[in-house]
Amino acid sequence: MSEICVCFSSKVQTFTVQTKEVMLKTMKQVLFSTGLQQPKYSGEDKQASDYEKRTYEATQWVSTCVTDMQMDAALSTGFRRLFSYIQGSNHSKVKVEMTTPVSCLVEPGAGPACESQFTVSFYVPEEHQENPPQPKDPLVFVEHRKEFTAYVRTFGGFANEAMRREELLKLVESLKRDGVEHVDQPFYIAGYDSPFKLTNRRNEVWILQKPLVK
Repeated sequence: MSEICVCFSSKVQTFTVQTKEVMLKTMKQVLFSTGLQQPKYSGEDKQASDYEKRTYEATQWVSTCVTDMQMDAALSTGFRRLFSYIQGSNHSKVKVEMTTPVSCLVEPGAGPACESQFTVSFYVPEEHQENPPQPKDPLVFVEHRKEFTAYVRTFGGFANEAMRREELLKLVESLKRDGVEHVDQPFYIAGYDSPFKLTNRRNEVWILQKPLVK
């Protein structure tokens, strides 16, 4: 009987240690946005001083589309849907690790008083890339994102819609200055940090490279 108790106690202690390690890892990721997987990309050796050129590998993302007039409201709605998915709202009932960045493809409306289309996405971590858990929510879907090249401008602070549009315009001006052909729209915005991270925040705007004529 004593041997059974010792064995059970040992297993409980092991489980407790493992649980604490998982909790600490999760808290560190949430508070400091560290240790999160990111999609792989390659960059050019020679980069401009105020932006960089990246080519992202073909990867799987989990995404949701939101139609709204306000970018921040759309991001919030999309994030909630996707967070529910990684918390187990999928047909495999598995929790999926948070990744970074949260990207959003923005397809602007026809005018300032028109709704825009926002596709909010989480990168699917490596362990699920070949077979991502299928979402339960019909508004959430697995997206196969083909290889693409983008021009990227990075900026700090707590990003809002006005700040993102200002940085986007700066990137457009830089590309025009350098004679770089690009796609005017749609464009991407990306955020890397949790709301709990107060300093050294990282935000980006991505403008797609114009497809090469073959």
